[in-house]
Amino acid sequence: LYIPGGTAPLFSTVLMLGVPAALAGCQEVVLCSPPDSAGKLHPAILFAAKLVGVTRVFKVGGVQAIAAMAYGTQTVPRVYKIFGPGNQYVMGAKALVQRDGVQIDLPAGPSEVMVIADSSCVPQFVAADLLSQAEHGPDSQVVLVTFSEETAKAVNAEVTRQTQSLSRSQICLASLKHSKCIVVRDRTEALAVANLYAPEHLILSVEDPEAMAQGVVNAGSVFLGNYAPESVGDYASGTNHTLPTNGAARAVSGVSLDSFQKKITFQKLSPEGLRALGPVVEAMAEAEQLAAHKSAVSYRLAHLAAAGKELRKRPREEDK
Repeated sequence: LYIPGGTAPLFSTVLMLGVPAALAGCQEVVLCSPPDSAGKLHPAILFAAKLVGVTRVFKVGGVQAIAAMAYGTQTVPRVYKIFGPGNQYVMGAKALVQRDGVQIDLPAGPSEVMVIADSSCVPQFVAADLLSQAEHGPDSQVVLVTFSEETAKAVNAEVTRQTQSLSRSQICLASLKHSKCIVVRDRTEALAVANLYAPEHLILSVEDPEAMAQGVVNAGSVFLGNYAPESVGDYASGTNHTLPTNGAARAVSGVSLDSFQKKITFQKLSPEGLRALGPVVEAMAEAEQLAAHKSAVSYRLAHLAAAGKELRKRPREEDK
């Protein structure tokens, strides 16, 4: 597990990754997280790690941590799969080690949120939602999609006002420099923008959000209505907050229990079963010009046919 810790002790991510790992029955769970300037990990991260059954903890972060877990060192064991979000460098490192056969959870890079807001929204709420992701880091991106310039101006004024009182205001300001506000004509256009962008988090601050949600096909996690802030998904609503970013939600889902499991299929055929399926397999293999595939079945069918003839030739006990 990789737990970011550069500017905030994300112990909630330990829970989001460690709990499903425990439920899945993972026997060894390694955790890497960058220490502070004094060389220590935040106590909350260590407590959460112990709570969910993490077996080993290492004070290392960034691309070094990804490399150590992917290839192993004298102290850090090599792992089969790496989970956890990070900045653009961590995400790039995870993509690189995947080429060498190390599996990753998903592309989880800098945070994103898109808010679609109509006239029924509360600008104060929308601004707070945008800033809740902007404060993650200067490379985070927040996007407002709305239907009128009036709503856009009201939200922007709230963003300016609220930013001034935040302890991470400088980080927010850096993030806001490359964030966007888009005014669209209608819901259809808003959904087209959202599905093209495929945000990590999508908040529908609109009337009848359930109806609009039916048109969402690309998003990591969706929050419906004015009273479902993204923050609840980060901590307590029950969904996992490790989600695809940078458009990856077009193709992959967020982390779940299934992410920590793999499946093996087994098959056994009786002679009767092979007789029933064999001709189908022979025909398909021949159509694909894979003669050895066909032979693997044909030899067995011939063997069964010969054995059946031999059995029929034997005199019955009552005929002796």
